[in-house]
Amino acid sequence: MYVKSIERVGVTSFPAHYSGPTLGDVGEHRAIEAIVSAAPSNRNGDDAAVLSHASPNSRAVATTDMLIEGRHFRVDWSTPEEIGRKSIVQNFADIEAMGARPIAALLAVSAPPHTPVSYLRGIAEGIHAKVGEYSAELVGGDLTSGNDLVLSVTAIGSLGGSRPELTLDRARPGQRVVAHGRIGWSGAGLALLERFGRDVPEHLRPLIDAHCAPTLTPGRGVVARATGATAMTDNSDGLIVDLTTIARRSGVGIDLHSADIMPPPIVWEAAELLDADPWEWVLTGGEDHTLLATTAGDPPSGFHVIGRVIRGESVTIDGQPPKYGHGWVSF
Repeated sequence: MYVKSIERVGVTSFPAHYSGPTLGDVGEHRAIEAIVSAAPSNRNGDDAAVLSHASPNSRAVATTDMLIEGRHFRVDWSTPEEIGRKSIVQNFADIEAMGARPIAALLAVSAPPHTPVSYLRGIAEGIHAKVGEYSAELVGGDLTSGNDLVLSVTAIGSLGGSRPELTLDRARPGQRVVAHGRIGWSGAGLALLERFGRDVPEHLRPLIDAHCAPTLTPGRGVVARATGATAMTDNSDGLIVDLTTIARRSGVGIDLHSADIMPPPIVWEAAELLDADPWEWVLTGGEDHTLLATTAGDPPSGFHVIGRVIRGESVTIDGQPPKYGHGWVSF
């Protein structure tokens, strides 16, 4: 297994242009005020947030994920706004993968005392911009002092209607495997960052953006569930790893079509620049947050076919074992 980690040595050093008072200078309450002013919500500011049911027969969906400086991002690679947007996409993708609609987020931050208040405000601004794309809100959180910059986001979603949630164990032989989003772009972006930082040719910058602030079209998970998808996950740990999870939980095999997951020209160009194999990024790169689903019918709007569900217990490509099978895992 490949443990994805962004190496950092020593104390977090924030870019010089984030000047002004630090969290240690202003204290906890003023720092929280900076977050609330950057991401305002009428539900924020009390001991807990009270959320309304979206519809009488709706169910609540909850998930949480952490972003740790030195593992998931580096402050010299990503702007605070990008870090904020990434933290929301990472969590809202899990809500979408259940076929639900994200409605709220909670943010817990552990940060060194020398963190500039302007940097924390930038993270909150990125969060506010991204939750706004979903008509959702940042409704509360927590702030404490620590040695490293750590963000923990809890996302809340609403699952309406009578259709079942899109769990990992509902893929069946004969169904199609479909995807919404890019595959391999985040892995390519990380490889470029490790070699060049952000100083890359202009035409390759979308790959950097795909790693520092991945995107996901709001509502695709809801559409997939409404049109008959059965199982779904998001590509956070790598295409083969995440589809293997569906295969094992469902007791099936998955055969991918190489022509349908072929690296696009921009990924090939990055591979040539780095003397790398682009297929490794496609098959093992994580944090694209591509939605991966199975369906018995036509692909839902915004999805395309990348393979089929078969009898078996593993993931193959054109009937053969994949060249790469590791992914981005924590341990």
